[in-house]
Amino acid sequence: MYGMARVCTYLNFQGTTEEAFTFYKNVFGTEFLGPIMRVGDAPQPGMPELGEAEKKMVMHVALPIIAGHVLMGTDFVESFGHTLERGNGHSIMVETDTREQADALYTALSEGSTDAPGMNEMFWGDYWGTTVDRFGVRWMVNLPAAQG
Repeated sequence: MYGMARVCTYLNFQGTTEEAFTFYKNVFGTEFLGPIMRVGDAPQPGMPELGEAEKKMVMHVALPIIAGHVLMGTDFVESFGHTLERGNGHSIMVETDTREQADALYTALSEGSTDAPGMNEMFWGDYWGTTVDRFGVRWMVNLPAAQG
């Protein structure tokens, strides 16, 4: 039913993502899946002006660990209003094979949610959305561009 689909653990940090993922890379003896994407690499229309330190923060990094499981991570950017608090330090990311699967999972996980902005085409090419389910668990649903 979900051929290439996978579940990833997404970790959030307050400025220490690169340090943490370098540590995990050494622990597991694996390599990042592509380059580290920086906050400064992303388009910033309508967002606050970023300082040099914030531009260097990690927007996204992915590291395979064991048995196909992938850790992903990001730095919370304070000027964007992001603050790391108990309960928001991680998300479960589900990657699907089709847009229909992505939409169905997102709709089901969002039932009863007060934080479900919807699925969107993202500037990096994926079809992506995030929601907090009615139990307080943050989910990311992603259809990689290669699958779309």
